[in-house]
Amino acid sequence: MTGTTPSAVDGLDLPALERFFAERVPGFTGHLTAELLQGGRSNLTYLLMDGRHKWVLRRPPLGGLTPSAHDMGREYQVVAALAGSRVPVAGAVVLAGAEVLGVPFSVVEHVEGVVLRSTDHLLALSDEDLARCAYGLIDVLAELHAVDPAAVGLEAFGRPVGFLARQVGRWHDQWQRVRTRPLLDIERLHARLAERCPQESGASIVHGDYRIDNAILARHDPAEVRAVVDWEMATLGDPLADLGLHLVYSDPAFAPVLGGSAASTSERLPAPAELAQRYAAVSGRDLGRLDFYLGLGYFKIAVIAEGIHGRFQQGMTRGPGFEAAGQAVAPLAAAGLRALEKPTPH
Repeated sequence: MTGTTPSAVDGLDLPALERFFAERVPGFTGHLTAELLQGGRSNLTYLLMDGRHKWVLRRPPLGGLTPSAHDMGREYQVVAALAGSRVPVAGAVVLAGAEVLGVPFSVVEHVEGVVLRSTDHLLALSDEDLARCAYGLIDVLAELHAVDPAAVGLEAFGRPVGFLARQVGRWHDQWQRVRTRPLLDIERLHARLAERCPQESGASIVHGDYRIDNAILARHDPAEVRAVVDWEMATLGDPLADLGLHLVYSDPAFAPVLGGSAASTSERLPAPAELAQRYAAVSGRDLGRLDFYLGLGYFKIAVIAEGIHGRFQQGMTRGPGFEAAGQAVAPLAAAGLRALEKPTPH
């Protein structure tokens, strides 16, 4: 990829970054080029290069911030803590406050590999390789949920007790903050989730946005996950919330959120019920209330899509593909209501 000139990199102050890197990043050669990477419907993600090294910088979006999202410190903390675990992550480099760019940002090592963002990216893979990839992602998710938070210094990373009720309330609160229009199905979905909210199935580190395009895969083997990325929503909570959201991402209603062609929605990938069975077998967890977790996943994505839509309307998004996100909100809310009416797949 080719770097852009400092004046063309919206959201970055490259001269300020160069001064910061000279002080904080060992081996920096003294000149940065950068480009906005594809993906990242929320935080902005850039590739930084100095001619010898590559890094990835993450910073909050240019506007429309919600209180619990875009936390650079949390994202950096969990990546640093998981280094050396069985969960593959990019190497943590440095975390900065607002003194350099006006907002906090984090920098991690660049990981070579493949990111499967769109259905077109799946064309070169056989059905067998796609199945191996999907099951490999489930295995890594189970590995994440098996990590003892205290063993990696994350025992205070969140409050697992009451996590589900707080999630239902928090995403409804964020809907009130970001909505651009009334939507009755969102209110109905929130009410049903609040009524049916169970006790947590367990407590673990949760990613909060686990899907196929938030993983860097080995070029030679799509079943090998080289790094899980985009940890901005990570916390301690119910592991089945991660699974439910991951399964919801397979719904074609999600595709407009990523510009109309999300790899996770491909019909060539294993069905959600098959992935749920794989997770249950690997993790040993009971999926008897999976319907609730699917409904919660739909609720969360619908609110996120509305937030993206609002930022697009305000001209605060960067990169292509944001104009369709608003189209996904109503179908996702309706799908969440349907998920709560269906029996849990076994």
